[in-house]
Amino acid sequence: MSQTSAPHSAATIVELLASDLPASCPNPNMSAWNSHPRVFIDVSHGHATCPYCGTEYRLKAGEIVKGH
Repeated sequence: MSQTSAPHSAATIVELLASDLPASCPNPNMSAWNSHPRVFIDVSHGHATCPYCGTEYRLKAGEIVKGH
């Protein structure tokens, strides 16, 4: 998992590998003082945004999610 910090006016983008799934937010790189309830992020369509903090989660280019 790689996290790219943007200026305060923009949301954070987290790139995920298929092996990082299932993804949840807040992620381990976030500060505990700034956390919100844990939610699972569905990136099966390539990207998703956390409804609490606006962090955007994306699959890294070329990653394939293998499901049931």
